[in-house]
Amino acid sequence: MTVETNNYYGKISISGEAIAVVAGYAALDCYGVVDLVSKNLKDNIKELIKRKKYSKGVKISTVENRIFIDIYCILKYGVSISAVAESLKKSVKYSVENFTGMIVDTVNVHVVGVRV
Repeated sequence: MTVETNNYYGKISISGEAIAVVAGYAALDCYGVVDLVSKNLKDNIKELIKRKKYSKGVKISTVENRIFIDIYCILKYGVSISAVAESLKKSVKYSVENFTGMIVDTVNVHVVGVRV
């Protein structure tokens, strides 16, 4: 999947994998986020083999000119889940919009677990 946009420089194509890596970096940089995890066991085994640390747990989908992001993460024990989720949404949205120049419509945060 690629995201395509046009501007006065010409046509720009960005792969979904590149957007997922940027979103993963931004997510792991947020306070309280311990790790990103896959949604299901099948994807988890694939990502173990491929060693994709920053794009695992990040699902990108696009509709026309808008980007939708789902992040599956593990949070640190003792942090406020709602505060970390809001911070994560803002950070990922800013990073991806700055990287792509496109609008991020929604960032959905799925807390899979808590780690001590």
